[in-house]
Amino acid sequence: MTTINKWCLTVFLCFLPLLVSAQKKDFGIWYGVSAEHKISNKLVINLSTDVRTFKKASRVDEAFLEGGLDYNFIKYLSLDCSYRLIKKIEDNNSYYFQHKVFMDIKANAPLGNFSFTTRLRFQIRTKTYIQDDNDNYPDYTGQIKFKVLYKTQSFPLNPYIYVESFRPMFSGKSGTVDKNKFSAGMELRITKRHSIEAEYIFQRDFQPQLSDINIISVNYNIKF
Repeated sequence: MTTINKWCLTVFLCFLPLLVSAQKKDFGIWYGVSAEHKISNKLVINLSTDVRTFKKASRVDEAFLEGGLDYNFIKYLSLDCSYRLIKKIEDNNSYYFQHKVFMDIKANAPLGNFSFTTRLRFQIRTKTYIQDDNDNYPDYTGQIKFKVLYKTQSFPLNPYIYVESFRPMFSGKSGTVDKNKFSAGMELRITKRHSIEAEYIFQRDFQPQLSDINIISVNYNIKF
């Protein structure tokens, strides 16, 4: 089987769960800019901003600023920590701040032209929009993400796919799935320091009700 055929089969298998439809469907566009600076061989600082729309891309769902540090303590394995300040629309159609802290363990395994990445993430979220007593306390989410990227050395376009799952922790919902993401995209290298990523994301939310959103995401990346 050729590399292209294998790639197409992998994409099909990853997106197979999309065939089961949900009652509620939507479309959104995500716009992002990210920058990273290498402080040393092991330490990298990251900054990013993002605007995410919903309701057929007609309204802003949330916007955020994020900063963090990546520490590559051994080859192919890193520890990351970041903070995200979010302004998100809530049930009363007004925007409120949320605070998220992420702690990641990320492993990367190159194999020929392929790069396989696994990320385990622990998320702490604090809300300022209070609907009930539970909103006065942080909530916790565990995330796992698998990504496969194909590096084309002779052409500045790298295709990739990934799947990601979100699960509540330390609550009555522990062990259930909050949402899943399935994505396929392309990374275009403009120069050594500049690149653009464009991807399609299918997101299925299970809470508070079953719903789907199809997302187009465009991100501009800079390395200093």
